[in-house]
Amino acid sequence: MMQIRLKIKAKMTKASRGFASLVMLLSMLSLLMTSLPRGAHAQARPTLIRDTEIEEIFKQWMQPLLVQAHIPQDGVNIVLVQSTDINAFVAGGANIFFYTGLIEKTDSPQEIMGVLAHELGHIAGGHLIKSRAAMERASYESILGMVLGLGAALATGEGEAAGAVIMGSQSMAAGRYLAHSRIQESSADQAAFSYLEGAGFTADGLPSFFEKLQSEELLPASRQSQYMRTHPVTRDRIDAIKALIDEHPEYKDKSLPAEWIEQHARMKAKLVGFINPGSVAWEYDDSDQSIAAQYARAIAFYRQNDIDKAISGIDALIAREPHNPYFYELKGQMLSEYSQIEKALAPYKKAVFLKPDAPLIRIAYAHSLIESGNDQKRLKEAVENLNIALAKESKSSRAHRLLATAYGRLGDEIQAKLHLAEEAVLTRRLPYARMQAAHVLQASEQGSKTWLRAKDILTHVENLERAQRS
Repeated sequence: MMQIRLKIKAKMTKASRGFASLVMLLSMLSLLMTSLPRGAHAQARPTLIRDTEIEEIFKQWMQPLLVQAHIPQDGVNIVLVQSTDINAFVAGGANIFFYTGLIEKTDSPQEIMGVLAHELGHIAGGHLIKSRAAMERASYESILGMVLGLGAALATGEGEAAGAVIMGSQSMAAGRYLAHSRIQESSADQAAFSYLEGAGFTADGLPSFFEKLQSEELLPASRQSQYMRTHPVTRDRIDAIKALIDEHPEYKDKSLPAEWIEQHARMKAKLVGFINPGSVAWEYDDSDQSIAAQYARAIAFYRQNDIDKAISGIDALIAREPHNPYFYELKGQMLSEYSQIEKALAPYKKAVFLKPDAPLIRIAYAHSLIESGNDQKRLKEAVENLNIALAKESKSSRAHRLLATAYGRLGDEIQAKLHLAEEAVLTRRLPYARMQAAHVLQASEQGSKTWLRAKDILTHVENLERAQRS
């Protein structure tokens, strides 16, 4: 299920999928990473999380807005950040960062749609702040960690990479780095309204969400949410949006699909179950037998290591929706975490069958196949699933590490070393990447596919090392 587990538990470092690289920031990444002080990461940091179900929900909700914004359907990445703070922003190109604290604050999908449309307005309006100019206005040291964290996480596909180096995301300097002008805010508001209206949706969610934050205006800046710091919410802005809505009453009561209402409920249930399992009993009354409530309880039991209740809870959900791939994924994850690898294989395989286009699920299934032993058939099935996953998750260091393991157990040393080199490049362990790629180059037939890939890796390593020295 939620590959969110590995993002939420500090010991689980297997986040996979690399979104589009942060073009503006990566030029600084390799050079500056070594300058971070060793003790800088002791306190809790925001962490990027991955979850197929939530990502698919955002993708579905965003599609009609992208059409209205004239942005390609795959032109924007949604990046989830585990943090209690209320925040959303655009950084490093067309990457919209959504904090789980913001999602939990919303009462309806309309509110998330409003924020999403607003951030798309910044992208379509060309409001992305140039990093050099922003750094000149803010504290370089304070925002350096945030910049490196986002760059590392998006480039390598490792969520914990961000958790390790996001140092300044809570600072005022970082707020200035991400802040937009009043004119840009007004422009993004108007764009958001036009996108929502054009898609046939009500824009009521935008002012209703802003009104929740407006009380923060009177608080000291240090106590305001990050969203308030970077997107100042004023009464004038709220009134302006409401005026636009009043001018088009035909959209005011336009409801979203019932499916989206349910998706919103399940998304919030999943987040609270994973992030704050102790609060589930307060959030969901025992009499609440909705799918969302049962989902939250099953996840909470799992997070609290109540094995019997967790498995019983997910089995009850599967009985209610036997064709839901995310329920099978969650069961596979539970059993895998409880060291019941053999039992985890069947639900994972069912999840892959029901959701074949989900690379994160394939990677999790492949991991279980590899952990189940050295059965050659299972190892080959793991390789097949990992290669399919890499077609979409090409920057997944976890997938490359698992492929190296599987190929090694199959006796294919060349392929194992090749994927070790791939993983090392993604995690910026350049000397190790060079060593493994050199071994592959020496052992492969000149001009073969493997030889050419090793050659490409060596060239890429040389370019990265040159960038570090410059």
